[in-house]
Amino acid sequence: MRTVGAGTDEIAGERRQLINVAYRLLGSVTEAEDAVQDAYTRWYGLPRSRQAEILSPGAWLTTVTSRICLDLLGSARARRERYVGAWLPEPLPDRTEWDHAGGADLTGPADPADQIVLDESVATAFLVVLESMTPAERVAFVLHDVFRYPFAEIAEVLGRTPAACKQLAASARRRVGVTRTPVTATGQADVVRHVKEAWETKDIASLVGLLDPAAVMTADGGGVVGTVLRPVEGGARIAQYMVAIADKAPGLELLERSVNGLPGLVARRGGDVMTVASFEVSDGSVTRIWVVRNPEKLRPWTPEG
Repeated sequence: MRTVGAGTDEIAGERRQLINVAYRLLGSVTEAEDAVQDAYTRWYGLPRSRQAEILSPGAWLTTVTSRICLDLLGSARARRERYVGAWLPEPLPDRTEWDHAGGADLTGPADPADQIVLDESVATAFLVVLESMTPAERVAFVLHDVFRYPFAEIAEVLGRTPAACKQLAASARRRVGVTRTPVTATGQADVVRHVKEAWETKDIASLVGLLDPAAVMTADGGGVVGTVLRPVEGGARIAQYMVAIADKAPGLELLERSVNGLPGLVARRGGDVMTVASFEVSDGSVTRIWVVRNPEKLRPWTPEG
């Protein structure tokens, strides 16, 4: 428990934790930053006497940020019904990897994405599963199972009893348990490297061999750039699509880079990141590919990040 009358530095020091919570709740770096900024605005809008009464500003900020995210999740479905094509979470780079591997200079001004810890709870496959939950399930599950907040505190966010929040988390956990496929980064890196090589040489047979027969590829262009609006299903169809794209995109450079903490591929032209692809690998085969091309979601991958 913090002491009464926390200082400005202590309050500002909560930002990283809040960004981590908000990104996992929303799947959007931009929306996460906005939610956290809104929470800080509300904190600094309190009378100083009220601030002094709050024993744990961090807990207060987490509760307010989570409530803001809950409201955003409630309206997200309506917003995404108007979204052109599939909606995917914003991919996260590992800037240290870029710094040491060369390529784009991602060492510009501090970005909210830099504050997000890259672990299994931000893997694309995990975030996509979170999208299938109700807003209340997602909040209960993320706060409890990822960040270990007690249900008594989660109850304050959701306006429900601790017992009800426990039920919500259990329901969400069942969704995750059925869908998640553990994979080591090393094993995935080997498969992704082979996909890159086959894609570059336009080797359809090799691509088909690397893709699960029931693989699915989902792309997010947001209506801003061209891409398939519906998922491409089947390893053979995905392989053919990838080779067709290679034919239409001369001069595209493929790079092996971490995406949300796991090996993925980045395509760029003239130094500009055009596409970020993340993968789910099971038993040595690619089962899912998520491709983000919407420029609005690639801002963390640009020098201006």
